[in-house]
Amino acid sequence: MNQETAIRNLSLLLSPTPRGARLARLLATEQLRAWGLPLDPAEHIVAELATNAATHGRVPGRDFRLTLYVIGGTLRIEVTDTRGDRLPHLTRPVPDATSGRGLLVVAALAGRWGVTPGPHPRKTVWAEVDVPG
Repeated sequence: MNQETAIRNLSLLLSPTPRGARLARLLATEQLRAWGLPLDPAEHIVAELATNAATHGRVPGRDFRLTLYVIGGTLRIEVTDTRGDRLPHLTRPVPDATSGRGLLVVAALAGRWGVTPGPHPRKTVWAEVDVPG
């Protein structure tokens, strides 16, 4: 398989904590640099999805998974947690709120995004961005 047809991927288990969310962003940034891909907007999407997993998808003793892969001109970012009973949805944040805008940011930055349930008790929140081929 040559370099042009290889599927570039990264998959990591991280603790569902603020530190784990920061580590997800840092490791994703380093991987994107190694692949020669632009950091913006992917690093912001990773930060938002990892923070959501650590905040809303947290179950003590269960890690969340960050997966990045590139196929052709698409980077797919996936964050899987073990709170499949808590499906995310877009809501308008309260004007003075200090949180609640994460998925709005993801929706604005990603070309496509969504949620894939299962297998129980998991869910995967994913986003795709176009990258240079």
